[in-house]
Amino acid sequence: MATSISSPDLAKAAEEHGKRYVAAFNSGDLDAINAMYADDAVSVWEPGNPLVGEARKAALAEFIAQKPKMTATLRESHVTSTTALLVVDWAIDIPTPEGGTEHVEGVGLDVLRRGTDGEWRFAIDNPFGETR
Repeated sequence: MATSISSPDLAKAAEEHGKRYVAAFNSGDLDAINAMYADDAVSVWEPGNPLVGEARKAALAEFIAQKPKMTATLRESHVTSTTALLVVDWAIDIPTPEGGTEHVEGVGLDVLRRGTDGEWRFAIDNPFGETR
């Protein structure tokens, strides 16, 4: 059974996941981004359309090819020994072919799972847990 609240070190490690994700996302590093997901992770980048496996990876590659830039601020974190729930305010600016920018933002609800290697990975990535 997992402990109800972990040490501050576990919480800090789970929170660092978001910072590393934003850095990898903004650099367009697909390998680094994909390494931050569990093999069975579910991503809901379009409300009502969960993606897993190769479909998740293909959608991510297509999106990253547009060279989007993300900012994210952790609103809340709740961490046990092997599971973390993060509530994240995020915004993404996507360049348009006309030279402008499309702006998208929301509140993500992310569930992370800590692997046997100690690394935190997305189990559920739901950026539209709450839309603004």
